[in-house]
Amino acid sequence: MSSPSQKLTKRVVDGAAPKEARYDLWDSELPGFGLRVEKSGTKTFIIRYRANGGGRTAPRRFMTVGRYPTLCMEDARKKAKELLGAAAKGDDPAGERSAKRKELTIAQLIDIYADEGTSHLKPLTRKYTLARLQHHIIPTLGTKKVTEVGPADVERMIRAVTNGKTAKDEKVGPRARVIVKGGRGAAAKVVRDLSGVFAFAKRHRIVAENPCESAKKPTDNKRETFLSLDELSKIGAALDTVAAEGANRMAVDIIRLLAFTACRRNEICGLRWSEVDFDHSCFRLADTKTGKSVRRLGAPALELLRTLPRHDGTDYVFPATSGSSHFQGLKRVWKRVRELAGMPTIMPHTLRHTFASEAVSNGETLPMTGALLGHANARTTDRYSHIAQDPAKQAADRVSRRIANAMAGNVSGNVVILKEKSAA
Repeated sequence: MSSPSQKLTKRVVDGAAPKEARYDLWDSELPGFGLRVEKSGTKTFIIRYRANGGGRTAPRRFMTVGRYPTLCMEDARKKAKELLGAAAKGDDPAGERSAKRKELTIAQLIDIYADEGTSHLKPLTRKYTLARLQHHIIPTLGTKKVTEVGPADVERMIRAVTNGKTAKDEKVGPRARVIVKGGRGAAAKVVRDLSGVFAFAKRHRIVAENPCESAKKPTDNKRETFLSLDELSKIGAALDTVAAEGANRMAVDIIRLLAFTACRRNEICGLRWSEVDFDHSCFRLADTKTGKSVRRLGAPALELLRTLPRHDGTDYVFPATSGSSHFQGLKRVWKRVRELAGMPTIMPHTLRHTFASEAVSNGETLPMTGALLGHANARTTDRYSHIAQDPAKQAADRVSRRIANAMAGNVSGNVVILKEKSAA
C-alpha cells in the first residue's frame, strides 16, 4: 500500500505511524526514493526503479537502502540518489546485490535475515528464532555457500541437532549462562527457522529453491500434556506448602492465575492493572503472541485479583523486586511446586492445556474454548466472532471454578464438588 508523495524529512519519517498493513511513503523531491513502514513500526528506506536504463517493459526493482534510524535521513537520501543515478545509466544495483549475495555463506545470510527479514516477528519470537539459528545452524551449516546447501545438508543438520551435537551449557557472565538443548523437538523448530531464512532468500532472489521444502523433516512429537483433577489437587496443595515455606507471594499468585485463566506465562507475569477490566470481567491485553486480545475471566480469577496489592510507582500487577520490569522469579518457585506435586516434568504451559482440556471435556464448544484461550488464527477468528460476551463469561466461570475447586482439594474421583460462597 502506498501513500501520496511528499518530501521526506526527519519530521515526516518520525511521524509515520504503523498501520494495520505495511505501507510506503514516496518522496516528492527524489522520484523512486521512499520509506517503508511495517506493521511492527520498523521503518526502512527503499528505492524503486526499472532495470536496464528504464522503459515500460523493463523489470521493476525494489531495493533496501537502509534501516531508520540506523541510517539517518540525510545519508539515506544521498545513498538513494547515488543508486537511482546508477540505475538511470543502465546499472542494476538490486540485481548486482542479488548476484553478490549468492556468494554469501549461511552465516552471512542469517546476519542479513536478522536485519531485514524479522521485523514482522514479535520481539520474543524474534529473540528465540535468532538464538536457535545462532546456536544450531551456524555451527552446522554456517560456512557453506547459500547456493550450495541442498536437502541432504539440511537432513545432516537435523540429525546433528537431534543427536545433541549442538547442545551446550556455557557460562557467559557472572550471572548468565547459555544453555542450548538438542533433541527431536529442537530439530523440528530449527528446520522451520532455517526454512524461513531460505524463504526470505528466495523472495530476494538470492537462491532459486528452498532446500528445507524437500528435506525429510522430523516431527516434534509434541504431546498436549494436561492434568487430571487429582493432579490439580496436588498442585494446589503444593502451592499451599511453598507459600507456608515463605515463597514469594507473587510467584504463587501467578501460578494460580495461570491455572484460572489459561493465559500464557508472559501474559500473566507482564500483566498491567490497566489491562484488568473488573467491570466487564476480562483482561484487555495490549500485546500478546497474537496481538491485542480480550480474555474473559471467571470468578476465581477475579476474586484472586481483588486480593492483590497495588504497588506504588508501577502499573505492573506483579512488579520486579528491583528495577522497573515485571516479576522474574517464577522459575524457582515452579520447580519447587512441581517437585512437591510429584510431577517434575510439567511446565507452566501445561496449565493452559489443562484449562482447554477441562473446557472441551465438560461440554464447551471448540469455538468457545478457542475464544477463552485467546486464539487468533485467521481461519478461526471468524468462527469466534459470533460468540457473545456473556456466554463466554459463563464458560470462563464454569471452567475456572472446576479448576479452582480441584486445586483446593475438592475432588472425589473425577467429580468436582463445587463450594458455594456463603452469604457472610
